Amino acid sequence: QVPLVESGGGSVQAGGSLRLSCVASTYTENIVFMAWFRQAPGTEREGIAALYLGSGTTYYADSVKGRFTISRDNANNTLYLQMNSLKPEDTATYYCAAGKYITYDLRRHQVNYWGQGTQVTVSS
Repeated sequence: QVPLVESGGGSVQAGGSLRLSCVASTYTENIVFMAWFRQAPGTEREGIAALYLGSGTTYYADSVKGRFTISRDNANNTLYLQMNSLKPEDTATYYCAAGKYITYDLRRHQVNYWGQGTQVTVSS
């Protein structure tokens, strides 16, 4: 059983919006946070938004702060990433993640589960 399944990627023009979804299966046990990472060709995977499940505390990378919003529907075990005012530099493969800890700057983390990734392409 795949623990995390993303959907919602696609192509959009600059200034547009997309919403990514990530459904967590019951296989994802004992997780403390869920997050979104992204990776553009030739770059390292970077954390862009995280949510601690217990407190609801959220963290965002400076590059997306004010434009992206992370949220969770507990009843449906679904994590969302609402992306507004998209820019060409947001083009990347986006990954859902879940694990035990992630720091406020999203640089250090223990991720136990990764999704398969969904492509987001923003054209100018």
